[in-house]
Amino acid sequence: MVTQFLFATGIENSNPTIRNGTVRVDELAKCGHYTHWKTDFDLVQELGIDFLRYGPPIFSTFLGDGRYDWEFCDQTFGDLLRRDIIPIVDLCHFGLPDWLGNFQNPDFPHLFAGYAKAFAQRYPWVQLYTPINEMYICATFSALYGWWNEQLATDRAFVTALKHIVKANVLAMQAILDVRPDAIFIQSESSEYFHAENPAAIKPAELMNARRFLSLDLNYGRRVDSEMYEYLMDNGMTREEYSFFFGQSMKQYCIMGNDYYKTNEHRVSADGTTVASGEVFGYHVITTQYHDRYRLPVMHTETNLWQGPNGNEAVNWLWKEWANVLRVRNDGVPIVGFTWYSLTDQVDWDTALREPNGNVNPLGLYDLNRTIRPVGQAYKQLIADWRQVLPAHSICLQVPIVRPGESDQQWARQKQNDARSARKGV
Repeated sequence: MVTQFLFATGIENSNPTIRNGTVRVDELAKCGHYTHWKTDFDLVQELGIDFLRYGPPIFSTFLGDGRYDWEFCDQTFGDLLRRDIIPIVDLCHFGLPDWLGNFQNPDFPHLFAGYAKAFAQRYPWVQLYTPINEMYICATFSALYGWWNEQLATDRAFVTALKHIVKANVLAMQAILDVRPDAIFIQSESSEYFHAENPAAIKPAELMNARRFLSLDLNYGRRVDSEMYEYLMDNGMTREEYSFFFGQSMKQYCIMGNDYYKTNEHRVSADGTTVASGEVFGYHVITTQYHDRYRLPVMHTETNLWQGPNGNEAVNWLWKEWANVLRVRNDGVPIVGFTWYSLTDQVDWDTALREPNGNVNPLGLYDLNRTIRPVGQAYKQLIADWRQVLPAHSICLQVPIVRPGESDQQWARQKQNDARSARKGV
């Protein structure tokens, strides 16, 4: 049973399509994971990390309704089980299989739930999940900015993508719980804020600051405010679709994951256009806003910064984010984990994956030669220093996190039986 703070990293597995669906951006391939996956798992252990945000490439695993190719997944997850690394399984990271099309497809939610259930049945020792990564960002970049997948740029397309993505996430949680009743879901969601540049920009900034909550409002069954209700109804959501998100009783299984980067804060002009503002409020202030809204345990599920010319830029950002985590915790927010994302450098995120330029982004704990960066050394030391100081103290963890190697033990099976009985009583 795991009771310590959840120090984590992740292996980047984004896979959206661009250029009208003709080009697949597969970060697992770009970053060399298909070739170096055993080495990558070695590096996770070298850092002293127990928790890994990781998932199979959905586009090559989910072949059709009820059809799957588990070959790569069996190799990698079998090795994680052998190593006793605890995965936080990311089942959908910005892309869909070609046969499913894109997030405008109304069949996506039910089909994805079937995929999630099949995964849980094949790997019953997995307990922690992020069914769909960054639901708000996925819908925004695909259907409001026109960058990925459907490459649409309208409010109606955004609402359509969002309602399908969040419904798919909810149905996947239910499907996984049918198999693993003590599953815990860590929603990795971007935490945003929009600053008005001048008085004329206050109204569009307020609209954006309301819209940033839509994915989690729907996911957790929190009724949206009147302006957002009108926005959803005006852009194609029906009252029946809206009502689906209430009464699902899913919140009790969740940890709210907050992702924060320097690019998460925006300056809004009077015409509604935005530019990156850089860090103004920071993780502490914005995460407190999200916690006040949802009253859930929190995990800092993503952050990073490029290693710049001085070589210490990422190290200083790590220190700043960790200081924010401690401040949030000391203010009474039940924060249970922290993540530097990702394990290795990434490729082409300088253009948000819109252009396949092959640009290496130096923001990993290791470079793509698998040589540790200064921030990797610093994170390894941070974990060693703080591991025993910050025990998880969240009510969400009354159902304990079971290590993969313990999943067959009698006490672990009993915990699942207790969770199954409790779920039937909900």
